Amino acid sequence: MTARLHLGWQYATPCPDPGPPPRRPTPRERERLNPDWVAAQRREENLLNRPLKAAAAGSAAVLAVLVAAGLAGWLNAIVVFLAASCAAWAVAISANAIWQRERALRARVDAERRRLDGISAGAERALFAWQAEHAVLVRDWQARRVAFDQQKRWYPVTPPAGIGRIDIAGGTLAGWSAMLTTAGAYRLAEGGAVTVLDLTGAAVALDLLAVTTSVRTLASPRVWVLPEDLPRFDLGAGLDGRALADVLSLAVSASEEQGTTRDLSVDNAILERIIDVLGARPPVAAITAALRALAQVGNPADDVAAGLISADQVDTLRAMFGKGAAERVVIERAWALESQLRKLAALGTAAAEPSAQHDRLRVVALSRQAGVLDGKVLAAYLAVAMTHALREGTGPAEPWQHTLFVLDADKLRADVLDRLSDACESTGTGLVLAYRTLAPHVKQRLGRGDAAVGLMRLGNAEDAKTASEQLGTEHRFVLSQLTETIGQSVTDTTGDSYTTSTGRSDSVSASRSDSDSRSAGRSTSDWPNVQASRSRSETDSDSVSAGLSLSTAWGRTTSAAAGSSESTASGLQRSREFLVEQHELQRLPVSAMIVSYAGAEGRELVLADVNPGIGALSSTTMRMLGEGPDRAAVAPVSHRGFGAEPPNLGPPPPRLDWRRQRS
Repeated sequence: MTARLHLGWQYATPCPDPGPPPRRPTPRERERLNPDWVAAQRREENLLNRPLKAAAAGSAAVLAVLVAAGLAGWLNAIVVFLAASCAAWAVAISANAIWQRERALRARVDAERRRLDGISAGAERALFAWQAEHAVLVRDWQARRVAFDQQKRWYPVTPPAGIGRIDIAGGTLAGWSAMLTTAGAYRLAEGGAVTVLDLTGAAVALDLLAVTTSVRTLASPRVWVLPEDLPRFDLGAGLDGRALADVLSLAVSASEEQGTTRDLSVDNAILERIIDVLGARPPVAAITAALRALAQVGNPADDVAAGLISADQVDTLRAMFGKGAAERVVIERAWALESQLRKLAALGTAAAEPSAQHDRLRVVALSRQAGVLDGKVLAAYLAVAMTHALREGTGPAEPWQHTLFVLDADKLRADVLDRLSDACESTGTGLVLAYRTLAPHVKQRLGRGDAAVGLMRLGNAEDAKTASEQLGTEHRFVLSQLTETIGQSVTDTTGDSYTTSTGRSDSVSASRSDSDSRSAGRSTSDWPNVQASRSRSETDSDSVSAGLSLSTAWGRTTSAAAGSSESTASGLQRSREFLVEQHELQRLPVSAMIVSYAGAEGRELVLADVNPGIGALSSTTMRMLGEGPDRAAVAPVSHRGFGAEPPNLGPPPPRLDWRRQRS
């Protein structure tokens, strides 16, 4: 698998929040026979039966009178019989009509009761079906709830294959420290090698060194703090004559603001002739002594007495160049060369140290006490010597197997950056350039070629405007609450400084920097040779995460912030959305980085968090977003839609109108 650089973490929730649980269906009130309706029906029947009852009563009274008259003999028996028969018939008809209406009333009441019982039975059957469906929905909701709660929320951000350089624009010292710790620790854990050129003077790599000391199988770091460690510094100390002349002349030219090709050619010619006189591999101190002799600075006898140069070599150098204009040019350039190369006079003068076999982390940093001119010369020399070491190495290797970080790279001149980028590209060395400001020569090279761009906090309004225009202001990002919260609690202030590694030790020093040994007798070609290493680290991601959490302020702060919430899910939720606009880039959290690179479907932008402490959270995974079981959310079970309200049964059946007219 091709090695890649782990830049940071992306917050995402592939399984969406399932929301509240589905409501349990509640049964409707059972339909019962309304007593008021029965009473109304009874009153209606009484009103309708009143004429019949009156007719029946009247007919019965007439019948009684006729019977009494017949018995008394007042009327003819035949007349009484006929009249009594008619009255009796009228009574029978009225009574039958009243009885039929009463029977019809009871039938209507019974029919209404049966209808209501049928509705209740149907509602009960529907309720049982809905409860069964609700149970299925609850199980589905519980599965999606568990998937949402247990899913990973932080995924690694890794530029795709083909990206060989990362240009980081903006950022603070704390942000750079977090980025370097995250990227460097995981690169070392995967068996790679890391070289850091820290030109900030602020000990940005301290957290990375702390991680390597806490995870002992991760790497054995080697630290050089310049200019104090120049005697032990072996980069470029063993070059042959022509290569040393190239490196020194380029370093001097790169440290000058307005260096010209003519000056570079003259410097190279002077240095080559001096080295021919001094020998095959002269120390820089001897070269500076020869330059003082050419520039007529001081007394050459002092350098002869110090053993830097011999009297015969002084005479040879003075006789090498003629009189007149040529001599004036030589004196002028020799003076300029000596004034800058004297800063490197102590390079490689210490005795050789034993070599560390598994030395995969190297940090070369400028000291806080380095002056302005010292810093310019040392920075230029480091970049030029590293470029030469890469080109003279073993050849192309697996991309990103050896990763070079250059912090505060905007201090380097444009042509130096180009040569370093070309050397890294040709040898497969991964290159990360961190620029504090977007100087004109930085703007021209930002994202050029096969490079990804990382934008961190840009306090300068002009730089923020340039960055937002390059990315486009239409992109919208969601910021995690953890990113914003932790960014407010981390500052750029630090009281630590690098501790020079002068020997191998298993203890952690007060400045959180482990120590190791390295052979000073190695040639400069040993520096890029680490990129060909195929050995894999025995440290797994768990031990790296533990080191990140325990050994860095970022890790401890992140663990405390995540543990202070009742649950990780509620503590790491989304915070706010923002557009890539000028004012938003000026107030980005310290650890936030917008990564832009060319993807298969065009330019892709990802909001990452370079906080190394995120790697120790339980909600973090090393799988890429879209890989593994988190690729898709749990599919909901198909149902008729029961989330908020039970199914609609339609309007209730109409009641019988007790006011209806008798048909």
